[in-house]
Amino acid sequence: MASIDCLPTLISITAILISTLILALLSVKLLSTILQGKNKKKYHPVGGTIFNQLLNFNRLHHYMTDLASKYKTYRLISPFRNEIYTSDPANVEHMLKTNFDNYGKNLFMKSTLDSIFKVAFGVELDSMCGSSEEGTKFSTAFDDSSAVTLRRYVDVFWNIKKAVNIGAEAELKKNIKVLDDFVYKLIRSKAKQMDKLPNDDSSAKKEDILSRFLQVHDETDPKYLRDIILNFISAGKDTTAVSLSWFIYMLCKHPHIQEKVAQEIKDATNIKEGTDFEEFASSIREEALEKMQYLHATLTESLRLYPAVPVDAKICFSDDTWPDGFSVRKGNMVAYQPYAMGRMKFIWGDDAEEFRPERWLDQNGIFQPESPFKFTAFQAGPRIFLGKEFAYRQMKIFSAVLLGFFMFKLSDDKNVVNYRTMINLHIDGGLHVRAFCRLCG
Repeated sequence: MASIDCLPTLISITAILISTLILALLSVKLLSTILQGKNKKKYHPVGGTIFNQLLNFNRLHHYMTDLASKYKTYRLISPFRNEIYTSDPANVEHMLKTNFDNYGKNLFMKSTLDSIFKVAFGVELDSMCGSSEEGTKFSTAFDDSSAVTLRRYVDVFWNIKKAVNIGAEAELKKNIKVLDDFVYKLIRSKAKQMDKLPNDDSSAKKEDILSRFLQVHDETDPKYLRDIILNFISAGKDTTAVSLSWFIYMLCKHPHIQEKVAQEIKDATNIKEGTDFEEFASSIREEALEKMQYLHATLTESLRLYPAVPVDAKICFSDDTWPDGFSVRKGNMVAYQPYAMGRMKFIWGDDAEEFRPERWLDQNGIFQPESPFKFTAFQAGPRIFLGKEFAYRQMKIFSAVLLGFFMFKLSDDKNVVNYRTMINLHIDGGLHVRAFCRLCG
């Protein structure tokens, strides 16, 4: 009998045999389709297989950008269904508007973790300062779980790993326990807190979303509440934080643009030496934000190159033909690629990969939006992100406060900044910067 120490080796050999068999079957299937030549429908060119995604997982968006540059729209072959990825604005418009009902939604835009905890659950997570050890563990476990979940899309053996509890799936199991323990503790704590409140203190019982759920459903299954909490976190965690991180990174890489943004903020707000930091933050008005056209353009240019959600996937519900003349089949996974699209020369010109905020401004320096099917950071059509304007307002306020008072430089100019492959476009390891006082208040 083989010892337990041999189990990983046996699994590896099994995985190799299965992958070889799958590739052989796919090759036969593809060759058969070519030889028959009976189907008059034409399908997008094959860019590779999902095994190529797995091999390139740590640089996944670079790999898919290379394919988008070559094909615009392409297929990746998998054992179960085709996966179709497009960077063609016409195809994106077809998916998100023209034939909207035929494509199911998967991913949501996100916000910041601390604010969603305060608004939704009435607690301070303190993940920003790291003052809560539990909160820090929760945040780390949440991000790591997101990365493993995305990896499942390209790892056909994840079910095997889960069954025998090895590798990333073993780590995911541990992270899920961290999440469950934290959330169940939160639910119990909130329930006890509400029980101690007087019956006539209805305002306190409605101060956050979790309190309202507990008030209406006293006997609600804790698992149901856990799912609600994690859904709120998933829907409200990362967009602003991720976007601002890449924004600061790009300003550090282009100091002349940083200074131009800072000057505009100074002119729009009349900020002066000695101004109090908190007082300035609370005094920013809509009129001042409206004057910050270059800041708006710079944020948008950063989002063009570093969208919070780099790939958005959906499922095709019935056979369809796209504007480019190619067909997609029922059950195919279809996706558009905001990250890759921001780098396409056929969309943005030869300087597509350059950080140039001026591309968003007219001759009078007024911001000019592009088609949402071309600039897809906020989705488009009926599914356009409803919080788009609020997100811009939030980012502009953050930027005005930060750049009004501080100048930023990378801690190490030689350090390569890259993304971590997960559902959102996190900076791998975080962004390490030095802040220098611009105004001392």
